Amino acid sequence: MKEFSIIDHFFKQRSYQRKDVLIGIGDDCAVGKVAKGQNIAITTDTLVKGVHYPHDTSARAIAHKAVAVNLSDLAAMGAEPAWISLSLAMPESDPAWLEEFSLGLQEISEYYSIQLIGGDTVQGPLTVTITAQGFIPEGQALTRSDAKPGDALYVTGTIGDAGLGLDVVQNKLRIPVQFHETICDRLNYPTPRVLVGTMLRRVASACIDISDGLLADLQHILDASSCGALINIDKLPLSQAMLESVDAEASLNYGLTAGDDYELLFCVPEDKIANMERALLNANTAFTCIGQMTGQAGKLEMQFNKQPFVFSGKGFEHFSG
Repeated sequence: MKEFSIIDHFFKQRSYQRKDVLIGIGDDCAVGKVAKGQNIAITTDTLVKGVHYPHDTSARAIAHKAVAVNLSDLAAMGAEPAWISLSLAMPESDPAWLEEFSLGLQEISEYYSIQLIGGDTVQGPLTVTITAQGFIPEGQALTRSDAKPGDALYVTGTIGDAGLGLDVVQNKLRIPVQFHETICDRLNYPTPRVLVGTMLRRVASACIDISDGLLADLQHILDASSCGALINIDKLPLSQAMLESVDAEASLNYGLTAGDDYELLFCVPEDKIANMERALLNANTAFTCIGQMTGQAGKLEMQFNKQPFVFSGKGFEHFSG
């Protein structure tokens, strides 16, 4: 199949349709309509074979993750996702791979009510780039820069599972068979916390999604907000699968440094904690307070059972060697 046949058969016909898209796939540009009182949030992420996912990852999982990591960025800003565009490079036109990939794209698009509005398809090393757009009410965007000393530090879900899953699929580690599917799905099919992001608009002072590891991403908040933080290591939300698969030292390392969890890490002023907790409980979303922001700009301290804890690990960063 050639380029335009691929676009028409696998993507245009399977695109979820939104009323705010005036012109979608098929013209030189897409045209969308932004409702009054809304700002538009835009994010782009690229997934490269062998860097962002193992070589034998299924096409369905690649499609899901490519969209999910972008929706997670929107969630961290409090945005409601609306549109995506896709730039897809492939070494060859493989109808079976494209069928699975496009169905994966369709599934997550329909679940989050987002429309594929355009993009590009080229021949080259397998690379998937998604640009996502979402809407935020004016003046309600979450950022990394408004945390204050005394704010409580929270994280959704459990952390470290995707890193554990990566080691499992790369055959670096064996875990009990009953946890294998769950842990690998945490790597291949992350859940962007879109609903939580919209709920945090009026209560969180700062927010980021955990893509490069808890410590690395928390440092971005510290730098942007000119704050420090104290983390209670014994409060880290680690899954039962994690705790029963590796020892305590390894579980802490995964929880603090492993990326690809796409949970939200956020700060909440004391007078808004009750409202935040009530909202997230109503949304049936797990959350954990893991520490507090401090006034020592850029300084990250850790303690375990109220005793100082020293840890030298870091999160992931491209071009870090």
